[in-house]
Amino acid sequence: MREAPAAGQVLHERRGDVAWVTLSHPGRLNAISVAMWRQLAEVFGALAHDMTLRAVVVRGASGHFAAGADIREFPRERGSFADVMHYHREVLAPALHALRDCPHPVIASIAGVCVGGGLEIASLCDLRIAAADARFGVPINRLGFPLAPDEMRGMIDLVGRAATLALLLEGRVFDAPEALRLGLLTRIVDPAELEAETEAALARVRAGAPAAARLNKQYARRLTDAAPLTEAEYQDFFSYAESRDHLEGVQAFLAGTTPTFTGD
Repeated sequence: MREAPAAGQVLHERRGDVAWVTLSHPGRLNAISVAMWRQLAEVFGALAHDMTLRAVVVRGASGHFAAGADIREFPRERGSFADVMHYHREVLAPALHALRDCPHPVIASIAGVCVGGGLEIASLCDLRIAAADARFGVPINRLGFPLAPDEMRGMIDLVGRAATLALLLEGRVFDAPEALRLGLLTRIVDPAELEAETEAALARVRAGAPAAARLNKQYARRLTDAAPLTEAEYQDFFSYAESRDHLEGVQAFLAGTTPTFTGD
């Protein structure tokens, strides 16, 4: 509605059965503009419907993941109560929901700065592999506003209420070992090994049956809800029982061979 010419891009390319999504905003540490939030929603909306994918990698360009939202846009995009509501509920939230709802395994490959909105994005990925010299935090207390509910939910789901409040109330920027201790990361690696470890993680994910990976994601999220599973949900879950990949996996194990999964 008040948008200036687009700043920054969310790039994506496909390499075989893996989609690589790159946050790119040169000269701004990949700060995420309104245009980029909208592109992120569009990209992940499209990826969700591509059942030939095995995995998605999210990373930043030029040695950084993302330095949060682009604050230079705030006077224009968040100048009133209505603007703030629109920005958080109609711009950021749809992007985060699209990432959260992606059925495929999503790996965040994190270098450099990963703060604010960048950390929100990483928190919604399934695996988070970071260079040991990466930096993390949500220092928005210095900007005079709280973390919006749709943005806070992903962090609480990942590290819990206490750690989330510690991040928000102190507003510290901290190192990768501390992020690992808090549960924000899956593992940390030497910066020179980040790309290789991302590829190794991809290989391990891709070695599994894609339908099983999607079911694991779906029900890991569903089981955070205290409501018991319905009979229909049990039927849906165990529908894998007669799949080709299930039979292939068991037979390959018994034969001592490597299974070849097709998604069937």
